[in-house]
Amino acid sequence: MRTYQPMLDRATTPLRGPKPHWLTGNLAEFRKDRLAFFVRCAKEYGDIVPLRLMRYRILLLSRPDLIEDVLVTQSKNFVKHFGLRLYRPLLGDGLVTAEGDHWRRQRKLSAPAFQASRIAAYAKTMVAVTFRMLDVWQQSPGVRDVHDDLSRATMEIACATLFGDDRGADPAAVGRALTDAMEALSHRWSRTIPLPAWAPTPENLLFRRATRQIERIVRQIVDRKRAAGNRDGNDLLSALLQAQDENGSAFTDAQLLDEVRTIFLAGHETTALALTYSLHLLAENPEAQAKLQAEVDSVLNGRPPEYADMDRVPYTRSVVTESMRLFPPADFLGREAIADCTVGGIRVPKGTNLFMSEWVMHHDERYFRDPWSFDPDRWTPAFERSLPRFVYFPFGAGPRYCIGQTFASAEAVLGLAAICQHFRFAPDPTFTLELWPGITLRPRRGLRLIVSARNA
Repeated sequence: MRTYQPMLDRATTPLRGPKPHWLTGNLAEFRKDRLAFFVRCAKEYGDIVPLRLMRYRILLLSRPDLIEDVLVTQSKNFVKHFGLRLYRPLLGDGLVTAEGDHWRRQRKLSAPAFQASRIAAYAKTMVAVTFRMLDVWQQSPGVRDVHDDLSRATMEIACATLFGDDRGADPAAVGRALTDAMEALSHRWSRTIPLPAWAPTPENLLFRRATRQIERIVRQIVDRKRAAGNRDGNDLLSALLQAQDENGSAFTDAQLLDEVRTIFLAGHETTALALTYSLHLLAENPEAQAKLQAEVDSVLNGRPPEYADMDRVPYTRSVVTESMRLFPPADFLGREAIADCTVGGIRVPKGTNLFMSEWVMHHDERYFRDPWSFDPDRWTPAFERSLPRFVYFPFGAGPRYCIGQTFASAEAVLGLAAICQHFRFAPDPTFTLELWPGITLRPRRGLRLIVSARNA
């Protein structure tokens, strides 16, 4: 059993952290490169590091038992952190942003939409849409922005699985609106003193236009579905429309719109990123790419992948797992204390925000040998059993883990199998990957690779 370093005597040893600016605290370093900043804090100051962002007091936690204490043992003492509340105008009061009894009811109502039997049916759509993207690559190989291509494909999958045969959602239009909204929020918080959301700044105006467009598209589709009376389809929206709690109550219109927006926007983004970074890593590691292609060729023997193949392609699954270790969809989780409590032997006053960084934990040499290297072979059953809980958590953890985890995993594994069945990838020597940590960990300028057909 893995042991942890003993806790400091908090009565005699104060917590140490980087020196804050008198006004802005550690905001400048956080904004400049929060990935490197969090890693440096954990290395230099230990597993509990005090920070300050403007008026917000932060503790950065970098040890699995501390993370478990916050996300599981004492989860009722915390709500989502202050930064995530910025996204409520975009996501509404859906599962990502809702709290308390409202969240628990939403979660229970949404659960049937993500049953394994439904995901098995969605798998055919996932693969069919992926092959449509591959048809485009077949016609136009060479240097491509694979992140842009994959984002379009996963958005189309989200439209098809969420809305069924409804053609009212244009994946490209929703994708542009989502990008505009996220960029607007990023620009808003790049200011030394962030201006309020109501101020008529260019980024605020762009954000409002983008969120209105997304809400209009979703509302039209939900209204059309309700009017048609078709609630028996295999799509996620039909499942949400059928959902009732123990009292026979269903989603209100407002709740339904919020959940659809959350599933639609958050769902496609995670898978697009997992596939994008998987292809990037395979392009940088030709031996791993060849091993994955050999597995896919042996298992599929030329046919399209199916949901039943999920357990037949363990190396492909390991590539996705390792990709999400090196490039987690979100680089940190945050919780805000709603009551005074104690974590790791220290007092946490109400209002303190606790940050737990997937980026830090996934690259911690205490748990991962050569943590910055791409090594899918590390994910043996024995290694996974030895890994403490809350060291690897790309889909979150505790009661609020991502409800779409199984959906996203199936989409990523089957999509990667289909892609590598027909194409090979090499780095574009003129391109350098630059990460953009926002609500998700995106490539700032896309991700260009040299794409070529394997049968060429």
